Amino acid sequence: MSRVGIRDVALHADVATGTVSNYLNHPERVSPETARRIAAAIEILGFVPSQAGRQLRSGTSRLIGYLAPDISNPYFTEIAESVERGAATRNVSVLFADSHRSRAREDAYLSVFEEHRVLGLFVSSHEPIEDRLAQVRRRGTPSVLVGQQALHPDQPSVSVDDVSGGRQAAAHLIDRRRRRLAFVGGPLTIAQVASRLTGASAAVSGGGAGLEIIDTADRTVEAGRRVGAQLLDRAAGARPDGILAVNDLVALGLMQTLVHGGVRVPEDVAIVGYDDNEFAEASLIPLTSVRGRHEEFGRSMIDLLFEAIAGEFSGQVHRTFEPTLVVRASTAAGAGTSGRSGD
Repeated sequence: MSRVGIRDVALHADVATGTVSNYLNHPERVSPETARRIAAAIEILGFVPSQAGRQLRSGTSRLIGYLAPDISNPYFTEIAESVERGAATRNVSVLFADSHRSRAREDAYLSVFEEHRVLGLFVSSHEPIEDRLAQVRRRGTPSVLVGQQALHPDQPSVSVDDVSGGRQAAAHLIDRRRRRLAFVGGPLTIAQVASRLTGASAAVSGGGAGLEIIDTADRTVEAGRRVGAQLLDRAAGARPDGILAVNDLVALGLMQTLVHGGVRVPEDVAIVGYDDNEFAEASLIPLTSVRGRHEEFGRSMIDLLFEAIAGEFSGQVHRTFEPTLVVRASTAAGAGTSGRSGD
């Protein structure tokens, strides 16, 4: 069955195609009687207006885009939910895309977003992407970099102070009298990973503890399990007694393998995750984690993008939030599920 077009509606309503176009785009130009005939024709024929056609004619849309590197990671899912909630308050819709950490897919999706004439973009990436966003911006599509602070002054960004987060996590482990610490996660070339390690190293340098770095190829539950298996192969005295994982997924996979191998958490090893995703608190042993995002983070994302669309900023172009350590049972036996650092 062929799709009903604007000409079919015009023929059924006995009006010109231009009159139907006015009804859809400038209804004030159409008389009430003609509007009723067109509305009836649309209802009978099942006509669906082409939003793409309107966008091409106007050069704009009511769409924004969000490009994520791995939407299966709860961290990026939560950002996507914030984008969707914020978009609803602005009466716009959202196109979501998952690059699967592929540079080629990132480039392809950026082109798709431009072709759809989106108003603006949210972009999360594990790779340097500001040069490509600058090209997109010069062609008329503004963007906000989410999850890492932009280096260029013209690129708006919303991020978390990952150096502070890493420092808080390592200091907490030291406060729990852990001296053989390990930082687990990678690749270390990723800015956020490197920043968390920088913070942890700073805490260790003045805390009388050592810090082992265990690099991983990715940041998944399976990566955590692999590291857990490697640690089980060591003698008990050669294992770290405190672990800072680069994110909650790695921490949960690592903890699962260690516990199954007979290691007690937190008695033998205390574990801290990062991001405080929905699974951290729900884990069999609730996971201590660094929480960076909250309602103000999401609001700032939306506000900043629409300020970029308008070309007028009411505050800082780069907005960085201080993270909070949420203490749970994985580092402190008997800890509650919503404690803060120092509790």
